[in-house]
Amino acid sequence: MISTLRLQNFRSYKDASFEFTPGVNIVVGPNASGKTNLLEAVLVLARGSSYRVRDAELIHFTKPWARLDGYFEKHNRTLKLQPPDKTFIIDDKPYKRLSLERTVPVVLFEPNHLQLVSRGPEQRRDYFDDLLERSLPAFKPLSNNYKRALAQRNALLKHGRRQASQQLFAWNVRLSELGSQIALARQNLVDEINQTLAKNYSQIAKRKSKLEIKYDSQFSINNYASRLLSKLESNLNTDLERGFTAHGPHREDFLFYLEGQTVNHTASRGETRSLLLTLKIFELILIEKARDQKPIFLLDDVFSELDGSRRQALVGRLKKHQTIITTTDAESVLEYFSESHNLIPLR
Repeated sequence: MISTLRLQNFRSYKDASFEFTPGVNIVVGPNASGKTNLLEAVLVLARGSSYRVRDAELIHFTKPWARLDGYFEKHNRTLKLQPPDKTFIIDDKPYKRLSLERTVPVVLFEPNHLQLVSRGPEQRRDYFDDLLERSLPAFKPLSNNYKRALAQRNALLKHGRRQASQQLFAWNVRLSELGSQIALARQNLVDEINQTLAKNYSQIAKRKSKLEIKYDSQFSINNYASRLLSKLESNLNTDLERGFTAHGPHREDFLFYLEGQTVNHTASRGETRSLLLTLKIFELILIEKARDQKPIFLLDDVFSELDGSRRQALVGRLKKHQTIITTTDAESVLEYFSESHNLIPLR
């Protein structure tokens, strides 16, 4: 849990300090008052990077540096930003980057997540791969190695057949091996989600429903590497003409099915919101299980996007976690918290 936070030259803040309680913290203020920036500061200090922008854009536009200082339960954390330098200090020890073990588990729920179903496959790949990076220590280096191999193969494709043909086979093999591991990790994650997805969704939607996620893989997981290698070889002429690799995990998708129909074509606005809320509840459980530690739950103005029953379902989960909620309308949130809460007003 985070108890104190100081922001210096961070986003819209020149110098401000905040205190948080272990339970529900409600940040209320008008638009452009810094609510999202405050939430982002907690996430950056906990995880090491922003979900919105590059490091340089976190600094107040008139200043050359930014600094965050926070106390997380049993240790102090500091982030110093002065591009191109970025330094984390945890209990007086400096680090240039944070490994998974040195991050603080955090789950973010913000309005853009409600468009996960309707947006393109890249957004869905990013969401589920981010889940894997935060729950499996080996997945991030695996993903980075795949991206490097893909970039190398695409660079060779742009040089033309004569120069590419001598080196492409080695990169095809490398890409197939790494791609197979990524596909397997994604499929295992989907299988785990599906174990509880329909049950949790039915509880939120107040009716029994059949809901599942399918990893829309181009090849069978059982022989993915050999099938992808064969496809890369047979599709070489097309890839050379286009100048990029058309097959592999970077081109695959995750599909949602409600009562056997794809959600993005048939689901109502309410059904889509129930689905995303169900996913966020799973995310809380997954991160807590993987890290053996309850994550901080950050909610950026999503109460206004949910109706009464879905708000109530969300509130039931908040009681178990330290939560920081932003809102422009305190009354719409406070009515769900008759017990103690910490109100943080911004102007």
